[in-house]
Amino acid sequence: MRATLLSRVLALLWVTSAGAEVLVQPDFDAKKFSGRWYVVSMVSDCKVFQSNKAHLPMSTSDIKATEEGDLSVHMEFPGPGGCNQVDAEYLRTGSQGHFRVPALGYLDVRIVDTDYSSFAVVYIYKELEGALSTLVQLYSRTQEASPQAMKAFRDFYPTVGLPHDMMVTLPKSDACSSGGPGAP
Repeated sequence: MRATLLSRVLALLWVTSAGAEVLVQPDFDAKKFSGRWYVVSMVSDCKVFQSNKAHLPMSTSDIKATEEGDLSVHMEFPGPGGCNQVDAEYLRTGSQGHFRVPALGYLDVRIVDTDYSSFAVVYIYKELEGALSTLVQLYSRTQEASPQAMKAFRDFYPTVGLPHDMMVTLPKSDACSSGGPGAP
């Protein structure tokens, strides 16, 4: 028990020091960020992600800003049994665009870059099955990311230590085409 507590404290200290180098979108506006986003590309050093990345389809996130500056997120992702759905609260921590998501094991979530109308680069530092990992996602308002969006994504993830061979562009899927809550 004591060793587990110590390892968690050390991990959080590492997150704080490592995350300090990852800046958020200047003047982040949660209301403009709200709406439907497609997760079109991802890169991660997570072992679970790496072993499954060849089989991951595109997912969606329907995001709604709260009055407190948090984000209410409804995610839909295709799975073997159909469309899986997860709801999570992204709790603002510190500045606008910086969150934590305890329910998903996300210790540090930052909206790194967005133009609000077409793309967003999202940095996530998380704990899954006792292991810490870094994940970067490219969000797009459409199922096709623009060249500008891909460039922003590809320029960013190496800065957090993720190599190109860990990246995957996700294939389109219509398994979750219901629109979800808050979808346009």
